[in-house]
Amino acid sequence: ILSLVISDENISIEFNYIKDYKRNVIITLDNNKLEPLEYKSEYRNILKKEMYSLFCEVTGRELPWGTLTGIRPTKIALNLLNEGYDDEYIRTYMKDVYFCSDKKINIALSVAKKECKVLKDIDYTNGYSVYIGIPFCPTTCLYCSFTSYSAEKYSDYIERYLDALFQEIEYASTMITKKKLTTVYIGGGTPTTLNENQLERLIDKVKNCFDFTHVKEFTVEAGRPDSITYDKLAILKEKGVTRISINPQTMNQKTLDVIGRKHTVDSIKEVYFMARKAGHDNINMDIIVGLPGEKIDDVKYTLEEINELRPDNITIHTLAIKRAAYLNIYKDRYQDMMPEHVEDIVDYSQQYVCNNGYEPYYLYRQKNVTDNLENIGCSIEGKEGIYNILIMEEVQTILALGAGAVCKFVDYNNNRIERVDNVKSVKDYIDRIGDMIQKKQKFVHDKGASFNEIF
Repeated sequence: ILSLVISDENISIEFNYIKDYKRNVIITLDNNKLEPLEYKSEYRNILKKEMYSLFCEVTGRELPWGTLTGIRPTKIALNLLNEGYDDEYIRTYMKDVYFCSDKKINIALSVAKKECKVLKDIDYTNGYSVYIGIPFCPTTCLYCSFTSYSAEKYSDYIERYLDALFQEIEYASTMITKKKLTTVYIGGGTPTTLNENQLERLIDKVKNCFDFTHVKEFTVEAGRPDSITYDKLAILKEKGVTRISINPQTMNQKTLDVIGRKHTVDSIKEVYFMARKAGHDNINMDIIVGLPGEKIDDVKYTLEEINELRPDNITIHTLAIKRAAYLNIYKDRYQDMMPEHVEDIVDYSQQYVCNNGYEPYYLYRQKNVTDNLENIGCSIEGKEGIYNILIMEEVQTILALGAGAVCKFVDYNNNRIERVDNVKSVKDYIDRIGDMIQKKQKFVHDKGASFNEIF
């Protein structure tokens, strides 16, 4: 039970939790602050801290990220570094204001420093990036809640989807005229579910419509080994793609079978060596900690197998069970397979990759992530994913195209982000592509002549 009383001088908040717990909090208003609602973030943080402290007492448990619930905890450290604050101030601030653990503060600070190093050589405020979504996959993974459709069941939609996407690409390429394109990211879904001809046509369309003169990174998620051929890898290399992802998630065959990945551990290795043969020199590999049935020894085995391959990036995801994922819808089936001690396994995984020559360079969190933890990307020196930093720290406008894509226009003058989204359904996207384009046109029109100046 929470009761709230506001007077002219203070805010009184009383918590009552079960009969044994009762707490009263008085928040004194600054006389210079005439309207409390203007300072709602300050009072909200005080309220969050008091509630968090109460629940820590009740449960006997503390969360690694304290009261932080957002997906970008490193943004706090990065902003403070950019404002000139030193490590000691940032550590104290994150501990006192958000109750973050020392371990997570160290990670946030380390990532923020690497981001600063990467971003200092990029004129990101005078640039923009492009994201293109291909929402088709060989199968739907047990944990997935992304906009994704079976390439087999929806095969009749793929050409129609590309036709609609090409229309959006053509219009979007005319939107931003005074900034330079920094990065391009083709994600999904799994872009390599497209056949060789479709993949080549997509890349040609993007490169013909946008000016690639100043592009520093061009990423395509190859993702699923069962969607990759040597010819596709050769096309990506020939067309100037500089970074790809080959994502095993685990190197344990029994887990691959459980989560619905219709490929083998051997095929992961085969595709990886195929990519190296095709000339790819910046390869990311994802793993997920917390998959059904996996214990720490299973994750250790995955890490050792991947380390032998020596990809340029390793991204460690913590399982997040989203509402729309099969793992949540049919959770009773997997109840006995859910892992324990995930925090310890995540700590081990992060330490393992760092001990083997990789450094953390970006970090984010998701809703419903196991044990309130995080996802962290690590790379060897000079192979950091630039787009990942730009999108996670929200420091650059991202022009996002395709079903389920969300444009993020960064307004530096007013320190805010404005979003323009597309429908998620492939069928709706195809049928309503005109509406998607008109929505962007309206956004540009409403901003008037200042659009290219501000964004």
